[in-house]
Parts: sequence; C-alpha cells; structure tokens
Amino acid sequence: MKKIIIDCDPGHDDALALVMAVAAPELDILAVTTSAGNQTPDKTLNNAMRMLTLLKQNDIPVAGGNEKPLIQDLIIAENVHGKTGLDGAVLPEPDFAPVNIPAVQLIAETLNSSIDPVTLVVTGPMTNIALFLQIYPQLKTKIEQIVFMGGAMNTGNYTPSSEFNIAVDPESAKIVINSGIPLVMAGLNLTHQAQIYQDEVENIRKIHNEVARSIVGQLDFYGIYYGQDKLGFKGIPLHDPCTIAWLQHPEYFEGADYHVDVEVAGTLTRGETVVDRFNLLNLPQNVHVLTAIRRQQFIQLLTDAIASF
Repeated sequence: MKKIIIDCDPGHDDALALVMAVAAPELDILAVTTSAGNQTPDKTLNNAMRMLTLLKQNDIPVAGGNEKPLIQDLIIAENVHGKTGLDGAVLPEPDFAPVNIPAVQLIAETLNSSIDPVTLVVTGPMTNIALFLQIYPQLKTKIEQIVFMGGAMNTGNYTPSSEFNIAVDPESAKIVINSGIPLVMAGLNLTHQAQIYQDEVENIRKIHNEVARSIVGQLDFYGIYYGQDKLGFKGIPLHDPCTIAWLQHPEYFEGADYHVDVEVAGTLTRGETVVDRFNLLNLPQNVHVLTAIRRQQFIQLLTDAIASF
C-alpha cells in the first residue's frame, strides 16, 4: 500500500478526494492536515473532520494548519463553495477531536515515524508544505513525491493566468515547486477535462448510502457555480480527485515532464505557474505535468468509490 498524507482545504472537490482516498485499497492515509483556502481555516478543519466522521475514519489523525498564507491576506472561494465551504452537504458533526499540534508538526511526526517513504497529496494552497520544508528540511528525504492539484498551463480560474490554489499563496507554491522533491501536477488544463455530467450525477443519486446522499447534495450546490454560461462547461470539473485517481490508476492519464516555476511579482500574472513546454530556458524538468485524462474511467472510479460505502 502507498502511504499518503492529505493536505486539503475542503471544499467540495477536496471532499470527493477524501472519499476516493478512503475507498482506495491501494492507499493508506497516515494523516490529514488542513489549509485555509476554499474557506477560512476553522471551516476547512471542521469540514475535513465532518467528512472523515461520515466515512467512519475517526482514527486518522487530523490537524489544522496555518491561519493565512505566508505573505498576503487570505483569499477564500465562498462564491464557489458557499458559507460553510461544503454547502449542500448532509454531514454529521465530528465525533473526534483534532490532534493538539499544528499541521506542520503532524506532517513531521508522521514522516519521522514511517519506515516507508510517504506521498504528500496537496489539494489546497501549499502554505503548510512550504512551512514544513522550511522548519524540517532534514525530513525532505522521507517524502516520496508530492502530487498536487494546482496551477495550469496557459489559463486561470482566479485571474486570467492564475489557478486559485496557487494564487492564494504564490510564495508557498514557489518554495514547494523549487524544492527538488519529485512533483506531479494536476492543473486546470487537466482537471477541466475531468467533468462529471448530469446523467452521471443521477447515477450517484441512485446509490443508497449516506456517502452518496452527501456527495449528491454537494454536487448539486457545486454545480451552480460551474453552470454559469460564461464558463462554458458541459459538466462539473472535479479538480482535486484527479490526484487520488492518478495514484490509483496512472494509466488513466497522459503527462510530460517540464520545468515549472511560479510568478510571484507580476502585476497581471502573480500566481501563474509558468510551464516551459518547449524547454526554452534549458532548466531541469522538475514537474510531471498531467495533460489528459480518460474521463469515463475516472468517473467510474469515483462512482465505484462512493458505492463502496
């Protein structure tokens, strides 16, 4: 089994990633940490714990992370995820408490006690991971790879050129992407292909378990934002679950190695992930950038995961 730590900011698509990770027989979730992004830090922590309670996983250690990004003020996505961060969800209240240490310390202790290398799955802003790398550089070798949802090639969803997770904390993203750790990037160019269509949502609605009822409620709300005509989506892009699907079935994806860095100073481009597709800079190819997904297999994997509860 592949050992993972999930650093997330739930968020509807983060919640789906948690569902898939818990259901995946190939994955062993050692810890869950939360960042501030889709909602405020208190809400994202509560949402992670409510989801894990729903999934009957109250033995996984959970810790809340940094209150704000390294440099700038916190940006949240209430217009996408609602006042709770998981509007539309039917969820229990947490039946366990978070561990009484910050996220960075939980990551360090988890890595330190693991015999095997650990994969970090990052589906929110990278604040916790950047801080971890600054405070515990000696533990970097315990990380097998970092698989993250964030960034894009030549597009954006927060500004014309920046993806939300990176835009929330560009300095942290720059630290992580330049860390030398093996990186796999699921950016918007990929995740915009990972859409679930309405007939597929209806198939999940027919699954009679508590997890399916919660997820359908979440998708009904989440789909309101993505149903806007100006966005042009036929379905609902499921960004964060792409990270888990890649860990389970890399053969469902296409990708290539590129040099990637993060713009932190540009007036119009702050938060942009700059992908050197044609090796113009002659710099090391530091990120495996996912570029295509077998959408139907991905949706079937998600549906089967929900049905397994």
